Amino acid sequence: MFKHILVPVDGSKTSMLAVSKAAGLAKTFGSAVTAVYVIDPYPFTGVGADFAYGQAQYISAATSEANAALDATKKAMADAGVQVTTVVGEGHAVHDGILRALESTGADLIVMGSHGRRGLEKLVLGSVTQRVLGVVHIPVLVVRD
Repeated sequence: MFKHILVPVDGSKTSMLAVSKAAGLAKTFGSAVTAVYVIDPYPFTGVGADFAYGQAQYISAATSEANAALDATKKAMADAGVQVTTVVGEGHAVHDGILRALESTGADLIVMGSHGRRGLEKLVLGSVTQRVLGVVHIPVLVVRD
């Protein structure tokens, strides 16, 4: 039914629950799986050249965080007997990076976690899942803890 599953991860408990769900679906349907971690490569745009050193430190830390999350995803998928391709995506907004990964992989299902933020926290932090749901034209399985 689903040939390719895209799983956005951020290293959180909720995203790892989505990884587990995606692994089960991939085994059931024989699907290919791609996990993506999205970083903003230019978070200091517009604040001046004085932040160039801070940007290098940020990129190093963000890449390390991405690799740790993707390594945990690889391990969870391997433990479930599923092969996974991992990608570090880029985007000023996480949902933009997810959409680029979707376009490049041709996935026909997205399985992603949602932290279930409400009220002021949702207003301030936003909802990546909500933004993805608003723009994609394929099924999205939202996993909550």
